[in-house]
Amino acid sequence: MNQKKIEQMTYEEALEELEKIVSQLESGTAELDKSISLYTRGSELKKHCEEKLRSAEEKIAMVIKAPDKKKLQVKPITKGNKDDG
Repeated sequence: MNQKKIEQMTYEEALEELEKIVSQLESGTAELDKSISLYTRGSELKKHCEEKLRSAEEKIAMVIKAPDKKKLQVKPITKGNKDDG
């Protein structure tokens, strides 16, 4: 299998490959050595995805700053949040 270098992957590419790896590991059909290789690559892909998300969050935080340079208060969106006004 010709694997793309993780650092060159987009978030979406890394996530897609990670999902495939998880599926393979969950099936239990891979031999032990292959499972270890899959797990190792999956761990690296997970780390890459987390770094991409963290970077995106930092960029968004910079964009969301108010004109007076104070950081806006951003609440996480949850199912129970209501905008009262």
